[in-house]
Amino acid sequence: MRRERRVDLVVIGLGYVGLPLVREACRAGLRVGGLDRDNRVVAGLKAGLSHVDDVSADEVEAMLATGFTPTLDEAILEGARTVVICVPTPLSVDGGPDLTAVRGASETVARNLATGALVVLESTTYPGTTDEVVRPILEKSGLTAGQDFHLAFSPERIDPGNPVYGVHNTPKIVGGHTPACASAASAFYGKFVETVVQAKGTREAEMAKLLENTYRHVNIALVNEMAIFCNELDIDLWDAIDCASTKPFGFQAFRPGPGVGGHCIPIDPNYLSYKVRSLGYPFRFVELAQEINDRMPRYVVERTQQLLNQQGKALKNADILILGVTYKPNIADQRESPARPVARRLQRLGANLTYHDPYVATWDVDGVEIPNAGTDLVEALRSADLAIVLADHSVYAADTLREHARLLFDTRGRTRGLPVDNVELL
Repeated sequence: MRRERRVDLVVIGLGYVGLPLVREACRAGLRVGGLDRDNRVVAGLKAGLSHVDDVSADEVEAMLATGFTPTLDEAILEGARTVVICVPTPLSVDGGPDLTAVRGASETVARNLATGALVVLESTTYPGTTDEVVRPILEKSGLTAGQDFHLAFSPERIDPGNPVYGVHNTPKIVGGHTPACASAASAFYGKFVETVVQAKGTREAEMAKLLENTYRHVNIALVNEMAIFCNELDIDLWDAIDCASTKPFGFQAFRPGPGVGGHCIPIDPNYLSYKVRSLGYPFRFVELAQEINDRMPRYVVERTQQLLNQQGKALKNADILILGVTYKPNIADQRESPARPVARRLQRLGANLTYHDPYVATWDVDGVEIPNAGTDLVEALRSADLAIVLADHSVYAADTLREHARLLFDTRGRTRGLPVDNVELL
C-alpha cells in the first residue's frame, strides 16, 4: 500500500536560512515540516516564538496555522516530496568547511528517502560537495540520484536585516545533478520565489555562492587597507569613496570597518581557498584579504590608544564604551562580529569596558560578561572616556554621538560630514 505523503517539504535546520524558507513555503500553501536537533529551537517554534531576526513571532504563529510542524523526530521525512538541507557549515581546524552537520543531515535523509523525492542542499560549502559528499550518502538508500530521486544545490542568499530583499524577491540559483534534477528544483522554488536561475550544474551553483562572497571579501579588504594608509596621509577616505561613487559605471562602493562579521564574508571564501589548496597551490587573493580583514580589530585598538594618548590619557583603566556588538546594523546577530576581538584586546590592555546595544541584552567575551551600559545612550556617552562605534545601528544618530561623546572613534562612518573636534573616523 502506498504511503500517504504527510508533508510537501521538510526543511532540515531551522536557523537564519531555514526558517525564512519555511515562512515563504507556508505562504505559498505548502505543508511544511521542520527538523532541527536543538530542542530549544523546536520548543520555541511550537510555542509561537522566533529565534531569528527576520521572522517575527506573528509570522511563526501564521506558519503554525498553515500546518507547519517543527520537530526533533526524523519521521517527519517519511514521504516528503522535497527536503532542503540548511544546516551550518563552520570552519574546521584545517580551514575548510566542517561538514559534520551536512553529513549527518544527509544520512538522516537517506534513511527516509522516497522514490521521486527532491533533495536540495543550501548549506554553503566548497564546489563538489553535493556530488562528492551528499550524493554518495543519499545513495546508501539504494536509490540513484538522477534516476530514482532528484538532487540539487541552491545557495542561500539570506541577508539578515535587509528590509527590501528576502527569499521571495531575491533570484534563486539552482544547479541540478542532471537537467531533470535542475528542472525539479526550479519548479519547487518557482512556487514562492519570483526568479529562478539555472546553473550548468551543482558545482557551478556552489561556486556562484563563493564567488559572490569572495568578491565582497577582497573589496572590503581593499578599502580596509586603504583606510590604514589614508589615515597616515591625512586623506578622508570616506569622502573619496563618496566622490568615486558618483561615477555611473565601473565602480561599486565598499566602505571600511572594524573587521568583517556574519557567516558569509569571513567564512565562505575560506571554503574556496580550501578547495584551491587541494590542487597544490594557494588562493593568494583570498588569503591576503583574510589577513587584512583579520588585523582590523587590532588596528582599531591601536587607533583607540592613540586617540586617548592625544588627550593625555592612558588606555589602561580608561572607561571605554563599545557601541554595537552585532556584526551588522539593526539585528541581534553576533556571528563573527569584530566587536569581540576588539573587546578582547582592549581587556588585555587594561581598559574598563561597557557596551551599549539595543539588540543584545547580555554580552560576554571569552566567558567574561561585559557590563551593559543600559538604555540611556546619552548618559553612557557622557560617562565614557572614549566611545567606539562598531555596529552602525540606526539608534546611533550622528548628532547624538557628536554632542554627547567626550571622545568618539567612529569605525562605521555614522558621523562623517563636518569635522568635529571630539570625533575621529576610521
